[in-house]
Amino acid sequence: MKLLFIFGAHAAGKMTVGQAVSRITPMKLFHNHMTIEPVIELFGAYNGAVTERLRQVVFEEFVKTDNYGLIFTFIWAFDVPYDFEYVRHLSEMYREAGAQVDYVELIAPQDVRLIRNRTENRLTHKASKRDVELSEARFLSAEERYRCVSEPGEICEKLGVAPERYLRIENEHLSPEEVAAMIADHFGYERTDQ
Repeated sequence: MKLLFIFGAHAAGKMTVGQAVSRITPMKLFHNHMTIEPVIELFGAYNGAVTERLRQVVFEEFVKTDNYGLIFTFIWAFDVPYDFEYVRHLSEMYREAGAQVDYVELIAPQDVRLIRNRTENRLTHKASKRDVELSEARFLSAEERYRCVSEPGEICEKLGVAPERYLRIENEHLSPEEVAAMIADHFGYERTDQ
């Protein structure tokens, strides 16, 4: 069993890269909007507590299966202690079950991410982003309030992660397929495309 965290700032390409990884490995994609969108649709607004409970059920049940692995994509606010605790909790749950846990941080400049915020793939899978003006306002507001890029060594140090289990990729000029291949090869994932 493997658990791959893919994280980065808004529109860094997390879901798109996760989709590409799931196409070339046996891993299943669980992007953060797979719980956000149904909660918004049912409750009429984002509800963090419900979203987190739904995710917890998925994580708890998936680790009991014989599936190859799970990819989870999300925005990690490094200046919010709870985010570290949440990642630590999930990491420990999977490690205790004997899973390999890996971390990929995607980095891209804000101007590139603002363009990506409007892509067809993003808008297809994330209904809450379809009001692009509102989405961009939230994007920019969050950029001012939170630090969503890690400091050098921060993840390995704070989570006790071996350096080889963490990969930072600047993906401004890379296709999702190129990034997916880098991830699969770096962590030694089974490739289904070769």
